[in-house]
Amino acid sequence: MPRGRPKAPLVVGDDDRQTLERWTAHRRTSQALALRALIILRAAEGASNTAVAAQLHVSDATVGKWRQRFRARGVGGLLDAQRCGAPRRITDDQVEQVVVKTRETTPANATHWSTRSMAAASGLSRPTVHRIWRAFGLQPHRAETFTLSNDPQFLEKVRDIVGLYLQPPERAVVLCVDDKAQIQALDRTQPILPLRPGIPERRTHDCRRHGTTSLFAALDVATGTVIGELHRRHRTIEFQRFLARIDTEVPAELDVHVVLDNYGTHKTPTIQRWLLRHPRVTLHFTPTHSSWINQVERWFGLLTERQIRRGTHRSTQALEDAIRLYLTLNNEAPTPFVWVKTADQILASSQRFCLRISETGD
Repeated sequence: MPRGRPKAPLVVGDDDRQTLERWTAHRRTSQALALRALIILRAAEGASNTAVAAQLHVSDATVGKWRQRFRARGVGGLLDAQRCGAPRRITDDQVEQVVVKTRETTPANATHWSTRSMAAASGLSRPTVHRIWRAFGLQPHRAETFTLSNDPQFLEKVRDIVGLYLQPPERAVVLCVDDKAQIQALDRTQPILPLRPGIPERRTHDCRRHGTTSLFAALDVATGTVIGELHRRHRTIEFQRFLARIDTEVPAELDVHVVLDNYGTHKTPTIQRWLLRHPRVTLHFTPTHSSWINQVERWFGLLTERQIRRGTHRSTQALEDAIRLYLTLNNEAPTPFVWVKTADQILASSQRFCLRISETGD
């Protein structure tokens, strides 16, 4: 049974309702303002203060306060009151000028603006420029790279490979295959100074090169185990030997689905003839410029981070021994990667990105 005096119905006009709904839906609206708009919309539906408070996890007093403010002053009553303080010295036009100049122009002597160069060009102080950039999320000193696939079969290949990850075929193994070529055996020119309390490990910036090797790897997406081979070269003959190694290690009763990129050695007549002699092996090629879809690339990243980047190897043989040790330890406690994106989600994300960079919205 409701308690207290009954509240008079809260009437919200069409224009006010549109404004309130826009505030609740817009990402840039502050959480406080969006909550106040929700309170008024719920109250306008006839809900009591207690019911609205329970729905939005606020107190009855909060609901009553904003209901009274709206009744007295409309949507303007939901906005924060003007606070005391020094008057603004930077006008909206000056802020707009900085934002537009940052996004659409470059200085004559540089490829991007700095806070100092923008301050000199706009007549504002460097801290003011910095605050404007922070408010609008502008970071002219940063740049990221991207490459869109131009493969005419991009959609079909994405659906094919993601389908193998999310719903692998029965009585088959799915392997992500690639080669990490030209891994350098590097040694520092002077001894490495070890880690000490308050002092990181220190090493010389230059190094001695002792040759290169190439790693062929096949990651089992179901178990996380890796079949690996090291070769000093990465030609068709080495790739064929690696396929033969895969054919030997995978049980004969299982089909083999291999996900790999479009490198030239993967499509030569020699490989085509080998595939005809081994019909249980099926190759699935990734779209061009889409190495992100091949899970073994992520494993290569872990290998580089944990073993190669800061490793010191005085010979190619020492480098190969370190990689073999990493392979052994990986297969003693393998951990598969978890693929979560469906093909539709990936394609929708690619579409949104294309629309954003085209700036057409079509």
